[in-house]
Amino acid sequence: MIQHYPALVVILPLCGAALSLALTKIHLHLGRNVIFLSMALSFYMSIMQLRNVVINGPMEYRFGGYAIPYSIEFRIDTVNGLVVAMVALMGLITAFYCISGEIRSEKLKVGGAYAVVALFVAGMLGNASSADAFNMYVFLEITALAAYCLIALGGNRGMVAAFRYMLVGTIAGTFYLLGVGILYSATGTLNMQDMSIIIQQGGKDEAVLVALCLMIAGLGIKSALFPFHGWQPSAHTHEERGSAALIAGVMVKIPVYMLFRFVYCVFGTNFKYMQQILIVLGIFVGIGMMYGSIRAIGQTNMKKLLAYSSITQTSYFMLGIVIGSPVALAGSLLHFIGDAFIKGGLFYCAGAIKYKFGTVNIDNFGRIYKKMPVTSALIVAGALSMIGIPPTVGFFSKWYIAMGAIQTGKYIFVILLIISSLLNAIYFFKIIEKIFMSKDKGLEDVRPVKKGELPWSMLVPMSVCIVVIFLLGFLNVKIINMVLPLLKGVGM
Repeated sequence: MIQHYPALVVILPLCGAALSLALTKIHLHLGRNVIFLSMALSFYMSIMQLRNVVINGPMEYRFGGYAIPYSIEFRIDTVNGLVVAMVALMGLITAFYCISGEIRSEKLKVGGAYAVVALFVAGMLGNASSADAFNMYVFLEITALAAYCLIALGGNRGMVAAFRYMLVGTIAGTFYLLGVGILYSATGTLNMQDMSIIIQQGGKDEAVLVALCLMIAGLGIKSALFPFHGWQPSAHTHEERGSAALIAGVMVKIPVYMLFRFVYCVFGTNFKYMQQILIVLGIFVGIGMMYGSIRAIGQTNMKKLLAYSSITQTSYFMLGIVIGSPVALAGSLLHFIGDAFIKGGLFYCAGAIKYKFGTVNIDNFGRIYKKMPVTSALIVAGALSMIGIPPTVGFFSKWYIAMGAIQTGKYIFVILLIISSLLNAIYFFKIIEKIFMSKDKGLEDVRPVKKGELPWSMLVPMSVCIVVIFLLGFLNVKIINMVLPLLKGVGM
């Protein structure tokens, strides 16, 4: 049975999405429970397949039983096994978080939101699992279509943001697809392992270079990598159902994962033009680390602050790819996994404050800890990890990235990493100061829109994120040792 898990992890949320839409017309809870069941099973299977990969090595699943390159293939190793498990868990807890929207929305709209979240998660799971360049595109667009719908649920402004993102996303998808088309014409295959073998033989370096540049542009836009970040702040600010935790925490990371796969597993470090490309990417990454942090400092809207912070975090993920040492790549992966829960938890907290008080304006957060003590504590924990304070995962991931930069003599990135972390401290301590130490009462005397602190459907996802932040910190050595053998085979 376990040999089918790579496929079932993706298929279950897809089937759950379709079935829930039909059942929602009968009763909302029927559709909702189908989503929970399908996503819980998907998460369980993702953990079991990761365990199997660690013990027995990579898993391959070929649809239809055809031989490569004619078969559609899912391939799971320790790297994307971790990514798949992270996506599945974030999808499950986001579905729980969506329950809070039921009391203020129409039945079909909420039922549709559950189905779209499941479709969104299935797209990301398929993308992380695929070993085929074209099917990565298919799942990338499934994810994008679901994201447009989730953003559009945020009212009129959400619709405008969704339309803007759709235009940008279509351009990005076109760039990536053109790159895949050129690669196919140059190699005669879409399977990434076969592509790698043919590219290493050389002979079509110029065509391959054009393909790589197009794919970097497309995936750079999808991941909001500087300078392709313009769509991100509005997309993360206007959603209403906690899906920003998936969009900012997970979705923008998947294209970065794809870049890692193409740069190191398909094109390889021996590709004729790879060093020049990594130098250019390094310049963008360095600027992005500074730009995102500086722009975040001036924000008073918590969601927009987190959106600009995401530009910085994306640059951190890319930093490991640019540095290229196995240790830096492992640190980048650890930050990739950890930030999903850090950023996700903080977006959940922002949504919780809006749910209770109707605002996410940081200037109004004075003494909010008196009415939302749990939420306030969770914000502090997330902020400490974002800054990089031990024993949170944010500290250890940055540590490994910095060690990789030192090992390769790229000291400028260590300096930029430290400066960026200090800038992170400025804008997160601004939030902490408002919540705990501000003399301005802010929301202290404001009558909450909702009684009590928060419903359990909000507190559970927020708490899970914070627990995982510390758990990943304590398990950092095991995670690094898990992925290093694979990364030593692809890093510089």
